[in-house]
Amino acid sequence: MISDVLTEAKEKMTRAVEVAKEDFATVRTGRANPALFQKILVDYYGTPTPLAQLASLQNPEARTLVITPYDKSALKEIEKAIVNFPNLGATPTNDGNIVRVTMPELTQDRRKEYVKIVRAKGEDAKVAIRNVRRKAKDDLDALLKEVGEDDVARAEKELDALTKNFVEQIDAALKHKEAELLEV
Repeated sequence: MISDVLTEAKEKMTRAVEVAKEDFATVRTGRANPALFQKILVDYYGTPTPLAQLASLQNPEARTLVITPYDKSALKEIEKAIVNFPNLGATPTNDGNIVRVTMPELTQDRRKEYVKIVRAKGEDAKVAIRNVRRKAKDDLDALLKEVGEDDVARAEKELDALTKNFVEQIDAALKHKEAELLEV
């Protein structure tokens, strides 16, 4: 039973780290990266649809991304979704067949603003990990009568070590992304 609680906590913490890394990838650096466009939802016939399901994304140059929609009728909606997406600052152009997105050069102020956004995302991920820890600790406390205090105390130490490990993973990913953002 204790191992089930710890396994579940570890799986949820792993997922929280993965989500944090995916969120970090959506914050842009100096290059055009298809990962930046993963969270963009396009209003496709009244349904919010991820951009990756509507079009192929190619990166021919460092600051340019070419979006080729599978359905040409979605061009205008794709263009509108890119313009309205927060913190992207991209300028899409539509030639009737493809959407070409040019990413502007980042200023130092904009880089610092992105670092703040990334730190907030990192803090949200740490909060999610701590919430998983709290729930697992409650589950362990509920098992106290069945398994004994020593086993629960050992499991709590293991849980704390797990939590520390995953928080360090987020800190490492955060530090990497900050360095990437501040690199000129």
